[in-house]
Amino acid sequence: MSLDTAEVRTERTERSGGRAYLSLFKALGRGWIRDRSQIFFTILLPLMFMVLLASVFGSGDTAASRIVAVGDVAVLDGADPDAFTVTEAGDLDEALAMLRDGDADAAVVQDGATVRIYPSATNSTSGAIAEGRLASLIDDVNVEVLSAAAPGEPVLETEVEEADGGSLRPIQYLAPGILAWGVAISGVFGAAGTIVDWKRDKLLRRLRLTPASVRTFLGAKISVNLVVAVGQTAIFLAVAALGFGLRLSAWTWFAVPLVLLGTLAFLAIGVVIGGIAQTSPAAAGLSNLVTMPMAFVSGAFYPLALSPEWVQAISYLSPMRYLNEALQSVVVYGEPPSAVLPQIGFLAAFAAIVALVSWKTFKFDEL
Repeated sequence: MSLDTAEVRTERTERSGGRAYLSLFKALGRGWIRDRSQIFFTILLPLMFMVLLASVFGSGDTAASRIVAVGDVAVLDGADPDAFTVTEAGDLDEALAMLRDGDADAAVVQDGATVRIYPSATNSTSGAIAEGRLASLIDDVNVEVLSAAAPGEPVLETEVEEADGGSLRPIQYLAPGILAWGVAISGVFGAAGTIVDWKRDKLLRRLRLTPASVRTFLGAKISVNLVVAVGQTAIFLAVAALGFGLRLSAWTWFAVPLVLLGTLAFLAIGVVIGGIAQTSPAAAGLSNLVTMPMAFVSGAFYPLALSPEWVQAISYLSPMRYLNEALQSVVVYGEPPSAVLPQIGFLAAFAAIVALVSWKTFKFDEL
């Protein structure tokens, strides 16, 4: 009888815990929807950044790259006129002067089988796009030469490296990058601000006197953040695709698990900040201090390849870099999940380590 009684009690406890979780999930979800500041900072602010930057740098209908050909550049003979506007310069000095004045996006010199590309430093974004397009054009020419089985013809070589993965239109790096930034804002600000409010209201201490455990409450809160992250992803990709011509790959659906994993990593950061901060303004300030610099060193607003080397070195410590890279790989380039296993591994390890630190250092009875 005692064993049966224990089993009945366990089943009742599980049912009670499940009902408590659902009730808390619904209550916290309604609270998030009613909080206009959460909606603004989580969805509207990053969305405004994406729309603004995509409009400034160029939409899906990016203008043709302005190329200055120095001498005879045979590789440009078959160039798509919609992608390139080609003018000629008498010598390299004249071409470089046009780049400095902002009258061109890249200069090209062909010496036999070697193609030298000089992207614009005046407008680094258009220069990177032009460089990527030219590299793609050279690759296409090489494929044609190899497929024609002409061993006597040299394969073209280029002396510059592709900028951030090749022929990128602005929306192709802005959409994944700002989505990663939005996920960071949602996780860090949401966790930090909520925890400070909980400590101020002695909510975690009161939970110990109720049937709902602290674990159940935290689980419901995390679930709400994960649902919000999925909504963020759908909204951002829909705006990027419908408003700016972003072409979604067949692997775009894998952005959802990536965003969920990234959300857990940024929630862990938010918990650490919430444990340190004493007031809501302090939590907001610390969250800004983390997320905004992280966005600039992680390639959220411009290709990371254009950043100084010291910025690129720091970016290896940022979880936003790996989320940005993974999203760009599956959404823009159409690479399978196996291609982003290193990014997944870093995000998972980062989330686990920071979560462990936050759990060990968090003081439930503070304030």
